[in-house]
Amino acid sequence: MDISLPLKDPVPIFSLVLFIILLAPIILRKFRIPSIIGLIIAGMAIGDHGFKIIEKGSIDLFGKAGLLYIMFLAGLELDMTEFRKNRHRSLVFGAFTFFIPLISGYFVCTYLLHFNFMATLLVSSMFATHTLVAYPLASRLGITKNEAVTVAVGGTIITDTAVLVILAIITGAAAGNLNTHFWIRLSVSLIVFGAIILWIFPMIGRWFFKKIKDDKTSHFIFVLALVFLAAFLAELAGVEGIIGAFLAGLALNQLIPHTSPLMNRIEFTGNALFIPFFLISVGMLVDLRVLLKGPEALMIAGVLTTMALTSKWCAAFFTQLSFGYTPTQRNVIFGLSGSHAAATIAVILIGFNMGIINENVLNGTVVLILVTCLVSSFVTESAGRKLAIVEADRKPAEEETPERVLVPISRQGHMESLLDFALMIKDPDASTPIYPLAVVQDDAEAKQKVALTGKIMDAAVMYAGATESKVQAVTRVDLNVSDGIARAAKELMITDVVLGWPDKTTTTERLFGSIFGTTFDNVLQSVWENVYVCDFHYPLNTTRKLVLVMPKNAEYEIGFLHYIQKVFLLSKQIGARLLLCCCAKTQAAVEAYLQQFKLNIEITFKPFSNIEELLKLEKDITKNDLLMVVAARKGTLSHHPYLDGMPGRLSKHFPANSIVLIYPEQTEMDYIEAGVQPEDLTLAPIQEQLANLNKLGKAVKRILRGKK
Repeated sequence: MDISLPLKDPVPIFSLVLFIILLAPIILRKFRIPSIIGLIIAGMAIGDHGFKIIEKGSIDLFGKAGLLYIMFLAGLELDMTEFRKNRHRSLVFGAFTFFIPLISGYFVCTYLLHFNFMATLLVSSMFATHTLVAYPLASRLGITKNEAVTVAVGGTIITDTAVLVILAIITGAAAGNLNTHFWIRLSVSLIVFGAIILWIFPMIGRWFFKKIKDDKTSHFIFVLALVFLAAFLAELAGVEGIIGAFLAGLALNQLIPHTSPLMNRIEFTGNALFIPFFLISVGMLVDLRVLLKGPEALMIAGVLTTMALTSKWCAAFFTQLSFGYTPTQRNVIFGLSGSHAAATIAVILIGFNMGIINENVLNGTVVLILVTCLVSSFVTESAGRKLAIVEADRKPAEEETPERVLVPISRQGHMESLLDFALMIKDPDASTPIYPLAVVQDDAEAKQKVALTGKIMDAAVMYAGATESKVQAVTRVDLNVSDGIARAAKELMITDVVLGWPDKTTTTERLFGSIFGTTFDNVLQSVWENVYVCDFHYPLNTTRKLVLVMPKNAEYEIGFLHYIQKVFLLSKQIGARLLLCCCAKTQAAVEAYLQQFKLNIEITFKPFSNIEELLKLEKDITKNDLLMVVAARKGTLSHHPYLDGMPGRLSKHFPANSIVLIYPEQTEMDYIEAGVQPEDLTLAPIQEQLANLNKLGKAVKRILRGKK
């Protein structure tokens, strides 16, 4: 075997690339670099402009497949139902977000950057594309049904389709002159090609899915074959293959439900294999050293990035004027449409391969993708929070679902205190049982472990049964604990999950927990119901006072009323008075709840608006008090960076107290962009720096007041 560099043998090449796909996004996310950029950086490192580890062209086949796949998913994952509902407004926004960047980009590229006509047209059309990178943030905040969001999603269909038509003209013109014969040939070939894809493909797909109902593998291969056939037909029509892949996605959109197993397999294969190969192959073409060779490359990168953001903001502004949207809705539209990723890199790569643009534009596009994705995510989260609060004030109360409490038990020592807590917060009138859960890792010793956990489950049933409460023990065999808990929560329609306190005891956990995520972190990312994380040092019935600490905006979370009810019930069960530390708005929401249901609770309110001042409450908390802190998952309305790592902080500063950390029910994240990970949208560094600046400003004000 030849293992000299650059590698030529496909076995070590494939092995290396798979490890890069696994590790590069995980490691670079710790520096808050999106995975799409992380894989491009990895490609730069192993390519000709880096350490020359892999021979040029060795992964071109997978890279080309990934390029087609990413455009296919872009068409497949668009919500056509929402588009039809707001089609007229989506058409208007689509026109704004296409023509404004195209026209303004034309003038900038022609008169400022001095590009030729073909390069100007290509780069201007690139400005018009956008990728819904920040859509998961809107989904998590529960604003996806707001008209501003549906219009932004609908506009994506218009602008991306229009850009691909421009691309067809550019690629066709690159092979010849823009004469009458060219226009006739292009028009006829596009009409025939479009009719085959958009009319015949759905007919074939409907027939195939009816005839072959149960063969899941055949369904996936059939879809994959149609994608590459569409790309081939596009090339026969004289346009780029990505246009065929995008239209194939639109054609099959209605035949593949977004929540179907087939859709899951299509997304999984693309996100795990094809798309990462494509991004790595793009990275192998990029040479960021060009940025350091002179001011021209830096100027191009700066102009491209500024133009991309400014033109998209203008499109959102004119949409706001047209339909009377609020400034918050305008910012949500800008946030969703301001990011450039999938379609952008696809268009620019084709232009680079055809020699229409040079290295400076390709490298500047990588910078543009990084900056626009970060700005887009930040704007969407900031405006989305404001919009979600407005939406929450308008929503009617939802019907109550049957209460079901899940208690995962890992060892017998913690079992009794967790079951006690579960029994105390459970509605005494509810007929549903408590569900103790044991999760056994699926390995060679799974059978023996199931037998051992059976004894713990028997003990749990006997203990809870002594209170004459219904108990139903559950055992799950799964790949890991967090997946087992998540599956059980879904299958049993759980409303509340009671967990033991997280701890890092093994060397492996200490070394790798922060990189791959601890079991506790993974549970929070997969279980979106109310989660109570408990650390009990003494029996609950010995509690003298229950201290509940709530962050700002806690009243807007879905699970707010549910966990407040549980806290009131617990306070009553253990006979402890309640001290509630919260801001004025949260206090008003709690008082309204008390008044509505005419509850008689011994409760005292303490003004508390900044979760960072949690440790100042130490003087109000004695060792016999139960401390309950309401936290939040990342990206949600009440989340604050200070809440991250809260278990360790509470254990350190309140070692003698029993503690319950509450994660309220929140909206599960939804994704409609290929390759987007929840960690890509973490804005903690930006938020932390803004918070630090805010603290600094307050400190300076205090000093100045002191001098006066």
